[in-house]
Amino acid sequence: MVSIESIQKAYIDYVLTEGGQPKSVYIFAKKNKISEEEFYNFFGSFDAIEQNIWKGFAVKTISEIKSQEVWSQYSAREKALSFFYSFFELLKGSRSFVVYSVKKQPKSFSTPKVFQGIKDIFEIFCNDLITEGIESNELSERKFFTNRYKDALWVQLIFVMNFWINDNTAGFEKTDEAIEKGINVTFDLFQRSPIDNLFEYGKFLAKNGGLKEQMGFGSN
Repeated sequence: MVSIESIQKAYIDYVLTEGGQPKSVYIFAKKNKISEEEFYNFFGSFDAIEQNIWKGFAVKTISEIKSQEVWSQYSAREKALSFFYSFFELLKGSRSFVVYSVKKQPKSFSTPKVFQGIKDIFEIFCNDLITEGIESNELSERKFFTNRYKDALWVQLIFVMNFWINDNTAGFEKTDEAIEKGINVTFDLFQRSPIDNLFEYGKFLAKNGGLKEQMGFGSN
């Protein structure tokens, strides 16, 4: 029976065996004994298959980590770490496909089309944990910057993915280290710092007579 899963599995097998996408849907369908109509019932293109596979990685990871009993007790930082560790643990089972898919993407500052699905899911996940972090005062809310926190985490995910692809250590130990250090540094930047206190103090003085008057420099 033709299904999303069966087409994805057949596609992964094809690209890893042949080193690239089929030249046409006709060739792919014939090789897998399905009709073109059956293929198009599920996907509009080969890139759409890859996009759905990547999206599936994120959906499965989020579902698994949220099902853990300790999930509700985690801080925003711990939730991010949980996602990263679980995501790359999941990718181990599809490493050959991940390496193929990532390496064939054009070098660009924009997000490749096949990654748009996973990016959308990941950003929703990040927005939720960032909101929780701000409400619990774990994270600092900064005008113009708070809505960029999710972008910083996306950049971190792409960085670790490329690091993982080139990691030759046993059990990808260096990747685990890169996750820990990267997420901790990123969340340190999200948290309140002395600079935030300085800005808050400046805003307070501006609203209450200004620094010049408070220091007595405005008197005659």
